[in-house]
Amino acid sequence: MNNLKINKAQISDAAKIQTIGRITFSETFSDVNSEENMVKYLEESFALEKLMAELSNPSSFFYLAEMEGKVIGYLKLNTGNAQTEKQENNALEIERIYVLKEFHGKKVAQTLYDQALKTALEINAQYIWLGVWEKNFRAVSFYTKNGFEQFDTHIFKLGDDEQTDLMMKKVLAHE
Repeated sequence: MNNLKINKAQISDAAKIQTIGRITFSETFSDVNSEENMVKYLEESFALEKLMAELSNPSSFFYLAEMEGKVIGYLKLNTGNAQTEKQENNALEIERIYVLKEFHGKKVAQTLYDQALKTALEINAQYIWLGVWEKNFRAVSFYTKNGFEQFDTHIFKLGDDEQTDLMMKKVLAHE
């Protein structure tokens, strides 16, 4: 994976994020959710106007994982009032780390997570937090391996289906 590049996304990358977002979310969750709920979520969450507004927000950061010119994954981070759930202003939320299924197990998610950690340290965040679906065992294991611990739960709505997310966080040590 030496030719993996992580690049900060710009507003002009909105269509790339829309495409990779819809594909990776579908690959991850379409087997366990109704088609109707998936279509509604994908249309709303990955609407071009919504993504452009998120990319324009100075409190959100997007990074694209690219290999040989192809986008294979992405990362979305939030701080301050861009966080999906109110936390302290000195926290960094990982809203999304998604990687194409064919690249699972090849350290792409780990490289994106390393970028999140680097960003957290650059902005002097005290901790990183996220919500992860309780039934996404692969992701829960990934975050646990990276030192995250559950501190709460919240409800995530996928269409009309209410699902429980584990809220996990990792306190950062600053030197």
